Amino acid sequence: VQLQASGGGLVQAGGSLRLSCAASGRTFGTSLIGWFRQAPGKEREFVEAITWNGSRTRYADSVKGRFAISRDNAKNTGYLQMNSLNYEDTAIYYCAARIETSLLFFIEEIEYQSWGQGTLVTVSS
Repeated sequence: VQLQASGGGLVQAGGSLRLSCAASGRTFGTSLIGWFRQAPGKEREFVEAITWNGSRTRYADSVKGRFAISRDNAKNTGYLQMNSLNYEDTAIYYCAARIETSLLFFIEEIEYQSWGQGTLVTVSS
């Protein structure tokens, strides 16, 4: 599956953004979708993931209560709703996919087979 992330931009602290991850190919509906981010000078880190059927999600502690992942398999699109953004959320955000029809979660980069190109989120303080 090929992925394309979009929706990034410049937002003030406390604001919101919604990222999209558009997929092409026939495996989106049977894939675990994850969002990762890489802040300047830091390693890429796991943000949130959603199982193939949308029944379960898992998030990093740093985004608990602020970010929400979702998906629409009919549209081959995943989403990351980001609220109460703060400066520490500034990063390039990547969506990733792993063909996975169990309800298990994977939070390491190497466990994902397909990656989007990333979209930049900048939060001004």
